[in-house]
Amino acid sequence: MTALQRFITASGMTNLADGIAVVAWGWIASLLTRDALLVALVPVALRLPWAVLALPAGLVTDRVDRRRLILGMDALRALAFLFAALSLALALPLDPAPTEGVSTPVLYTALLIAALVVGGAEVFRDNAAQTMLPALVPQDRLERANGQLWSAELLTNALIGPALGAFLIGLWLPLAFGLNALAYGLALLLVSGLAGQYRAVRTDRRGWKAELGEGFAFLRGVPLLKTLAWTTGFWNLFHQMIVIGVVLHAQENLGLSAQAYGLTLAGGALGGIAGSLMGERIGRALGPTRTMQWMLAASGPCFLGMALAPGPWTLGLCFAAMEFSGFVWNVVSVSTRQRMIPDALLGRVNSLYRLLAWGMMPLGLVLSGLVVSLGEVFLPRGTALVLPFWAAGAGSTLLTILVWWAIQRGFAVISR
Repeated sequence: MTALQRFITASGMTNLADGIAVVAWGWIASLLTRDALLVALVPVALRLPWAVLALPAGLVTDRVDRRRLILGMDALRALAFLFAALSLALALPLDPAPTEGVSTPVLYTALLIAALVVGGAEVFRDNAAQTMLPALVPQDRLERANGQLWSAELLTNALIGPALGAFLIGLWLPLAFGLNALAYGLALLLVSGLAGQYRAVRTDRRGWKAELGEGFAFLRGVPLLKTLAWTTGFWNLFHQMIVIGVVLHAQENLGLSAQAYGLTLAGGALGGIAGSLMGERIGRALGPTRTMQWMLAASGPCFLGMALAPGPWTLGLCFAAMEFSGFVWNVVSVSTRQRMIPDALLGRVNSLYRLLAWGMMPLGLVLSGLVVSLGEVFLPRGTALVLPFWAAGAGSTLLTILVWWAIQRGFAVISR
């Protein structure tokens, strides 16, 4: 097994755990409360660390061996999932979920703590992994390597993981978290077997403020990177608006079981796998500028289609189209970023980029809960539950209009 294959397999194992948790976090929270805002707070805890820890993660990534950082963070996530599984097992059987407040405050608090730890470790782990990949392959193969990596991640995270998570929830609730520890353990064995050093080449240590300033200066000096970072951030905000909305919409409006809901999410995985594998070809056929413009333009209709989908099949098709366009965008944008940023700055600039791109996620989750809660004041609950889809569709369409020409100008500058 080559180093790249070992790296991709390990990423697949951690993403299998994350895929199981995708269903488990929101679904188990919905068993403790029917309040949309309280349900949203659990995935908010999972994403909040991106807004708080992205900058420290960049500094650490450029100072330490990136392989060792990945090992430490995967071990921490394994312990957090064991804590969540044990807390859930001790709280069974669960009382009926109230419309206001939570049925089991101790368990709800434990889930929030576990989500914060998992999310915090993910910030450091993902930043290290994305900066480590260019050391494993030549630069002219980055699109292909990223496509292979994301197809493996999607296969486990969004296709196998959600379906398996829904199955485990049906068997015994704690299994949805407990099995994740095993997946992380296997990933630890794979990454520990990678030979070599993966520390950025540095000639000086000038203090964290000066080093962070170098990253800011580089990002500020490349208009294309700034445009892509803000665009990705707002797209992620709109995407997260539908994450909680779709859980309650699937349960209450469409009457889906946990298993059917997991299979619906699997439709998105199929689209994402296709997008990650075809991203290199599409990027070469259309060019990076047109590829990113049209993939972004496709997101608005996808979000709006989810609001109108009458059943699980059409909802799954909308997810598939959304993920296809999103991962084609990712193949081009991330490969462009990895190619443009010097290795010594890659951790810091990448963390600043992801602070903008991922730091918007908690805001999207909170907005989703607020939109539903406010909508219920004026509209029937079933109608209020699809308001986040309408808001995300309108917002992403406006975003496309605002950045269309900025993307074109940015690529024109770097191609000179």
